[in-house]
Order: sequence, then C-alpha cells, then structure tokens
Amino acid sequence: MTEGVTEIKITTDSIALDQFLKWAQVVPSGGMAKQLIQAGEVLVNGECETKRSRRLTIGDEIEVRGLGRFRLGK
Repeated sequence: MTEGVTEIKITTDSIALDQFLKWAQVVPSGGMAKQLIQAGEVLVNGECETKRSRRLTIGDEIEVRGLGRFRLGK
C-alpha cells in the first residue's frame, strides 16, 4: 500500500466519482462533491477529473487537494 493513501472499500464493481466522495466521507454532500470536481480539485490516477459521473473501479486512486488520497478496494 502506498504511504499516505487510505483504502476505501466498496461493495460494487464501480462507483461514480461524486458518490465515492460522499461514501468515503470526504465531503458531506453531493453539492460539495460537484464543486470540488468542477473546480479541478480532484485527481483520478494522477489526472485532473472534472466529470462527476466518472466511473471508478477497484484500484483507482483519487486525490482531493488538501483533503487526502484514497484508493478503491473491495
């Protein structure tokens, strides 16, 4: 496991980026997730992602600037 990365387990094969941010308790609401994503504050596998509907799968790494780094697990 990469140091400084929190593993977040999901029970499905994939999850939308905005839903993941709520599931991982990174943000308290979908509105806040939308704001962070559209502001370019979220990286998926090292690349800026601005679509909240981006599907994440097991092994993907998500970084929210100033809030932490996460990896999807099962």
